[in-house]
Amino acid sequence: MQRPPKLIALDIDGTLLRWVEGLGMSHEQVTPAVYDAVQRVLDSGAHVVLASGRAPHNMTVVADLLDLHGHGDRVWIVASNGAVVLRYPPVEVVHEVTFDARPAVAAVLEQRPEALVAVEERGVGYLVSAPFPEGELGGRMTVTRVEDMVAEPVSRVIIRDPSATADDFVALASRLGLHGTDYIVGWTAWLDLAPVGVSKASGLEYVAGQLGVDPAEVLAVGDGRNDIEMLQWAGRGVAMGQAVDEVKAVADAVAPSVDEDGLAVELSRWFPAPGSAGMDA
Repeated sequence: MQRPPKLIALDIDGTLLRWVEGLGMSHEQVTPAVYDAVQRVLDSGAHVVLASGRAPHNMTVVADLLDLHGHGDRVWIVASNGAVVLRYPPVEVVHEVTFDARPAVAAVLEQRPEALVAVEERGVGYLVSAPFPEGELGGRMTVTRVEDMVAEPVSRVIIRDPSATADDFVALASRLGLHGTDYIVGWTAWLDLAPVGVSKASGLEYVAGQLGVDPAEVLAVGDGRNDIEMLQWAGRGVAMGQAVDEVKAVADAVAPSVDEDGLAVELSRWFPAPGSAGMDA
């Protein structure tokens, strides 16, 4: 990438927001360095698009923290790992992909019968088979039978086993195959089930098409396994410094960690603060 990007796709947890140690959730607080860098991007006329595994109602608060809509345009948001694309404010879902999750959920629960299951309840919270660990899901949790949760097509299913590890889930998903379903393993024993071919990259491709932006003109920054396709798709994909090795391996560059305001460092490369010359790309 030789010129400043026209679209900047940003992961939230671990990229924009710091993780709370031991709780698996993040501070709903943006550091001044990151906030100022994002404002310089917006001042330039480039688009900032949030891209996260979060549900839509857990992403609009971050858009508000960053004042993404302060320049007059409605924000584009890629939620649920690409299965849902919305405009905000107000919330308007403009694109959604759903799938029949019943076979995949049954296959996972056969191996992990104690695992927790959650499906988004749009704008409210989540339907859950049992309460998740505190802070891991935003909004209201409503205990529901798994059969009822997935009786109709859904855009995403979360499976969580607090007694397992991320490596356990990587091995489980690989062993099962989960035909007809894509999956992503998170930092913990957290498995996202999604429609085949759906990822942050597919959601961003939809947005870029609406905005007339070529993937070569996109900068994407993230730190999780669910960012891999996005980093590969973008003209410049940057992994955060604390990302796992398999994420760093597909990135064009590695920024400092979230604790070192790595996102601000990368954005300043292209959108320098007044009086600074920026950094070589």
